[in-house]
Amino acid sequence: MKQILITGTSRGIGFELVRVFSGLGHRVISLSRNIQPVKDLDLPGVLSIACDITNNDDLERLQNYFRDNDIRIDILINNAGAIVNKPFMEISSRDFQMVYNTNVFAVVRLIQLVLPFMAGGHVVNISSMGGVQGSSKFPGLTAYSSSKGALITLTEVLAEEFKETGPAFNVLALGAVQTEMLEEAFPGYEAPLQPEDMARYIAEFSLNGSKFYNGKVLQVSSSTP
Repeated sequence: MKQILITGTSRGIGFELVRVFSGLGHRVISLSRNIQPVKDLDLPGVLSIACDITNNDDLERLQNYFRDNDIRIDILINNAGAIVNKPFMEISSRDFQMVYNTNVFAVVRLIQLVLPFMAGGHVVNISSMGGVQGSSKFPGLTAYSSSKGALITLTEVLAEEFKETGPAFNVLALGAVQTEMLEEAFPGYEAPLQPEDMARYIAEFSLNGSKFYNGKVLQVSSSTP
């Protein structure tokens, strides 16, 4: 039985990940600003903690909780994300900052916080096909796609830095999934996959992928290129 820490669990893929891991008999620490959706599930082995990962005070409280309760983490899934869809000439520095705060800087801080509570294990960062060099890009996603590209490179560097001690670091570059965040950015767009489908894939990879991969970006998309 593993203990899995997941961010961004109030909806979409993160919400489904909580259900999948609990169903497999693992313990889950669910982080989200809105903990009610997961609490309403009333699943065994699931602890919901209200936490805004972009807020340093929240992260400090989380760190203290882990220390006081001798928490050990086997798998960290950095799933929380933010997106803005605006033409480049209309996007503001505040928009860019908001996206990078969630998609890059909060990930950095959370990894720094969690590593002392891990002995080996696996860190899985959730990126996007939009962050993969050479992939098709969507106009309006300059902040989002560039932040997801930064997350890919961050993962590669961390894998190299911790290759002797662990944990393993890998990044999944997801294609379109029919989540609320996608609907907000692209109203009416119909993605080929549902959140529960992607959650099952991510769960399996999180549990077993570190046996085969470290420092790798895996493109998880049913479309080409």
